[in-house]
Amino acid sequence: MATFFSIFSTPNRLRSKSTLHHNQQFTVKCNATSPSLPPSVQTFWKWFSDEKVVSSKSPAKPGTVPEGLGLVAQRDIARNEVVLEVPKKFWINPDTVSGSEIGRVCNGLKPWISVALFLIREKLMGEDDYSPWRNYINILPECTDSTLFWSEEELSEIEGTQLLSTTLSVKEYVKNEFLQVQDQVILPNKQLFPFTVTINDFIWAFGILRSRAFSRLRGQNLVLIPLADLINHSPSITTEDYAYEIKGAGLFSRDQIFSLRSPIPVKAGQQVLIQYDMNKSNAELALDYGFIESTADRNTYTLTLQISNSDPFFDDKLDIAETNGTKEVQYFDITLGRPLPPKMLPYLRLVALGGTDAFLLESIFRNAVWDHLELPVSRDNEAVICQVVRSACQSALSSYRTTIEEDEKLKGENMNPRLKIAVWIREGEKKVLQHIDGIFKEREMELDEYEYYQERRLRDLGLVGEQGDIIFWEPK
Repeated sequence: MATFFSIFSTPNRLRSKSTLHHNQQFTVKCNATSPSLPPSVQTFWKWFSDEKVVSSKSPAKPGTVPEGLGLVAQRDIARNEVVLEVPKKFWINPDTVSGSEIGRVCNGLKPWISVALFLIREKLMGEDDYSPWRNYINILPECTDSTLFWSEEELSEIEGTQLLSTTLSVKEYVKNEFLQVQDQVILPNKQLFPFTVTINDFIWAFGILRSRAFSRLRGQNLVLIPLADLINHSPSITTEDYAYEIKGAGLFSRDQIFSLRSPIPVKAGQQVLIQYDMNKSNAELALDYGFIESTADRNTYTLTLQISNSDPFFDDKLDIAETNGTKEVQYFDITLGRPLPPKMLPYLRLVALGGTDAFLLESIFRNAVWDHLELPVSRDNEAVICQVVRSACQSALSSYRTTIEEDEKLKGENMNPRLKIAVWIREGEKKVLQHIDGIFKEREMELDEYEYYQERRLRDLGLVGEQGDIIFWEPK
């Protein structure tokens, strides 16, 4: 039965996401008039001031905060009050690239690749080649604490985790895209790219987009908003509503502006914060932004199930799976302390279905089979899924270099931000694996107590008594 399962393999999915900037951890208090504000940020602010995007009366401005840079309230800000508005002419998106000098050679490229090339070119152009975008490029960090930028030694701290596998897969994906665009765009257009572009430049641009780009906006799936992307994250804010939107510049204007609001009241001198994404796991936060949260519901583990191509009932099972909103390869995110995803047990039973239970795959049951799979099918079927899942949990747990107890001990020590991420991630994954194992261990112990398909069928036909005994009718 193990061949029917592809369990706990890394999903390697580049999920759609709402991305925003964050350097390390979260804060509330900061100094709005910090003398340590870098000259590049002061130059950037002057540029936006000269362009009438901001002024001395703006509700917030850049400030030095524990995360690096953030938006600091210059006065008290009310809940849902507009903090800043940035006109479309100052956005960086695929349309920006199309209207630039490299627009003609970027036609047909994936949107993120064209924007990445734009960022790299603006960053590497000589000082004599002035561009107003340089004011923005100069305040972008060289790296974040995202695992994309970790050294091999640092990555060894997350050995055995799904985060490591995902990070390496993402970097391999970026490398392959770079090699392709290098051959097709960069090298053939030396007049546009008169400098050496490396894979590290490409990873930098990808990391910037991953951490700072806004999505889920009307008509905009990938856009950088200078100044707005300084907004940092707070775990204490539990709503994503009303934080930002794209709207018209005025009643009689076709222009658009990006509007950022504060989801909570903010006092003068405090940092303006928002919630990045309530649905992201700690692994996703670590990969995208380079930070994690200490809340248990951010700890997830992705279970990957697959209907084997060698399954003699492959076509029937795939048809049933797709009819009920699942796929040949199905991912289930399990969160610490929460029940299993609703479709996980039916899918597991479907994948393991065989032997004397295979009659449920016949066409006569097609419309009702998923309802049957919502409940235990047979003792053998239920035993198999318990055994396979528990075995996979134990195998996954054995791949970590440390125990939960060792990680707990480390958490009491003073750690740098990246080691802290590593310890929390590997401990969180192991706790979720133990959580999954515990669920199926309990199911395994209750196998003799479940009512299976045959018993349910006899009961529906009135052939089972109140004590579960089969009723035999004596002939008259």
